[in-house]
Amino acid sequence: DGECKAGEFLEENNFEILMRNFRSHFGEIDIIAKKSNVIVFVEVKSRGKNHIALPCESVNHSKILKIRKTASFFIMMHGYGKEKYNYRFDVIELLKKEGHWYIRHIENAF
Repeated sequence: DGECKAGEFLEENNFEILMRNFRSHFGEIDIIAKKSNVIVFVEVKSRGKNHIALPCESVNHSKILKIRKTASFFIMMHGYGKEKYNYRFDVIELLKKEGHWYIRHIENAF
C-alpha cells in the first residue's frame, strides 16, 4: 500500500507521524507529520507501471483547496496554532515498477 510505504519513508527520514487519514467535513489528509517545528501535511499519490501521467499530476486545484481547509481545521482542533510551528504541504509520489517502489518526496508542493 502506497500510504504505508510513504509513512515508512517519512519515519526513516526522522519525521514523527502525528496522524494518518485525518478526515473532516472539508476533506482528508493522508498523513500529518512533524519534524522539529514543522507540521507537514502530506498527500500520497501512487501509480502502477501502466500509467502515463506522474502521480503528483492528479493533485489539482480542487484537491489543494480541500487539503488546505482540512489542515486549518486540524491546526485549530489540535491546538497547533497556539505554539510556534511552521506548516508545509508536501506530496509523496510512489511509482511501482517490477515489484519495487520508487519514492519521490516533493516538499512545499503547493
